[in-house]
Amino acid sequence: MNLRAGGLGLVLAGVCALAAFALLISLGTWQMHRLAWKEDLITKIEARVQAPPVGLPDESAWASLKPDDYEYRHVSLRGTFDHAKEILVFRASGPNEGLSQPGYVVMTPLRLESGASLLVARGFVTEAFKDPAKRAQGQMEGSVSLSGFMRAPEPRNNFTPADSPEKALWYTRDPAAMAAALNLPRPAPFSIDADATPLPGGWPKAGVTVVSIRNDHLAYALTWYGLAATLVALVGFLIWRNRKAR
Repeated sequence: MNLRAGGLGLVLAGVCALAAFALLISLGTWQMHRLAWKEDLITKIEARVQAPPVGLPDESAWASLKPDDYEYRHVSLRGTFDHAKEILVFRASGPNEGLSQPGYVVMTPLRLESGASLLVARGFVTEAFKDPAKRAQGQMEGSVSLSGFMRAPEPRNNFTPADSPEKALWYTRDPAAMAAALNLPRPAPFSIDADATPLPGGWPKAGVTVVSIRNDHLAYALTWYGLAATLVALVGFLIWRNRKAR
């Protein structure tokens, strides 16, 4: 009876080890597929960043756009800013070494000639220039033409503070929520990072785009494959020890 129980235990242990090995290998292989996808996406984004601006996608296509299809696409557009509805997005530091102190990304609604709206990240300001009255020269009036990069909504995490729409202060760039708070007509589901064209008066400091795309899939794949190899080594060691004991 004990021999049968012991044999059954070994069979169950072997089945569990085989299932764990298959799972680890499948996870590693999935990460390799994700790696190929991410490398292709990075190649496309690098090409978009370097490309000259093209026209903004037609409003009829906005609802079906996917972030991977437009992130960092260089576009040109024309419209009128509504500076009265300007909002600020807090950043722990500026977009470059010259602006390393905390501050805000200035986002202003732009009313397109078609009547639709979108939010434009016009630049970065420090605490000293948070008040629009201190950078009045940079508040562009009338119909303006500009170019910039299409940007997808930013994700939140457990450490992101709650936004304060009543104070026009945000901690993530969420175009849909921002547009709803500002009651913008026909809002775009994306925002625009204005190109680094100096503004009158010097503020906001235009050019907040930072191209940073994490690609940890190879490390994850190696981790899963490494765990699978460790499992094989462990099982092999246990089999060897059991035979030696016999």
